[in-house]
Amino acid sequence: MKHELTMAEIAKFQQEYKKEPQNRVAELAVVNNGVQKASFNTEGIRKLNRTFSIEIPTDNVTDQKQSGRCWLFAALNTLRHGFAKKYNTKNFTFSQNYLFFWDRVERANIFFDNILNTADKPLDDRTVHTYMQGPNTDGGQWAMAVSLIRKYGLVPTYAQEESFTANNTAAFNRALNMKLREDGLILRKLAKENKTDEIETKRQEFLSEVYRMAVIAFGEPVQKFDLEFKDDDGKYHFDGDLTPLDFFHNYFTDDLDDYIVLFNAPDHEFDKLYALPFEDNVEGGTPVQFLNTEIDNLKEAAIKQLEAGETIWFGCDVGKDSDRQKGILSKGLYQTDTIFNIETKLSKKERLQTGASGSTHAMTLVGVDVVDGKPRQWKIENSWGAKVGEKGYFVMDDDWFNEYLFKVVVKKQYVPDKLVKIWEGEATPVEAWDSMA
Repeated sequence: MKHELTMAEIAKFQQEYKKEPQNRVAELAVVNNGVQKASFNTEGIRKLNRTFSIEIPTDNVTDQKQSGRCWLFAALNTLRHGFAKKYNTKNFTFSQNYLFFWDRVERANIFFDNILNTADKPLDDRTVHTYMQGPNTDGGQWAMAVSLIRKYGLVPTYAQEESFTANNTAAFNRALNMKLREDGLILRKLAKENKTDEIETKRQEFLSEVYRMAVIAFGEPVQKFDLEFKDDDGKYHFDGDLTPLDFFHNYFTDDLDDYIVLFNAPDHEFDKLYALPFEDNVEGGTPVQFLNTEIDNLKEAAIKQLEAGETIWFGCDVGKDSDRQKGILSKGLYQTDTIFNIETKLSKKERLQTGASGSTHAMTLVGVDVVDGKPRQWKIENSWGAKVGEKGYFVMDDDWFNEYLFKVVVKKQYVPDKLVKIWEGEATPVEAWDSMA
């Protein structure tokens, strides 16, 4: 059905607009200040404070700068808080640059696998197109960090400092992805011609080139280092000549299999396990899986884990109803419907179905304010540096949790047995363009 917009209709719209004096007031406010500033709801700030009944001691925040490494920062923040508690050193940090290096190389390898596995499909096939659209990106999931840590270990920040490229990834991403697309086309052609030996030769050549690019961009990954620090009581600690895997195995309990990723996607069946093979980053590593369930299950498990003194990796739609500078996440923070005199009622399910919302950022839960048995607000450690929020920390109201938080990573012991059994069962794979991705 087609409809041509006529001048008579436009004249009618103009008359209807002028009938409401309030429209002119809104126009002046938005034209001069923009939609967000004009629609900012101060009530969203008044109902929040920075006091939490359950709060884990933390201090300095990290800064991912101009990169999409939030998933890795949040994962390492979770681990560093455990390290801080065990060794009494709350500002000890781990190198994101080190693991990010290996992530780029591993993703290149898995991209080649995906391209070869779909070589019989046309380039405009939706799956192939999705692979080619983003061969190697910054974003990621909890399970991806687990795969990297298990294979490559951990190093302190001082052993492999942040590089310029790790902090500013756009230019490197463009160069790497252009190369990978070209490599992908070559591998597809060889696969169609059944040239198996040439495929493996070319793969090795391409991976060597990716490794070279990564070293030039991020620096060669450290192989050994000396662990040296003073704890919060001033006591000196030294352990020399460690490999990254030595550090992980000697100083951490490898309980990474004890974690469950609880997801809340109302557009999918609840109490069901889903797999996102498109987002796996290491062949043979931990698969990306989500257990989809009711939002209250996410809250209850998160509160139990915080009560036990353990922080929580979580994923959310950070751009909705948020004030970056004030560090506020509050449902209804911007009254845009009021400004435009409209009414929008999309549910969380409908926002996922229409692409209006999704998981865009990972952070760390470090506190919660529970009043009369119910959570009122949550404390968040972000990875955007200390100049935003309150020295890098954000506060989120519980209504925002309901609407815009999608996943939490919690230990099995804080999850009902029914859900643990589902997590340990078979997962249903979803497509690369699924709303959970």
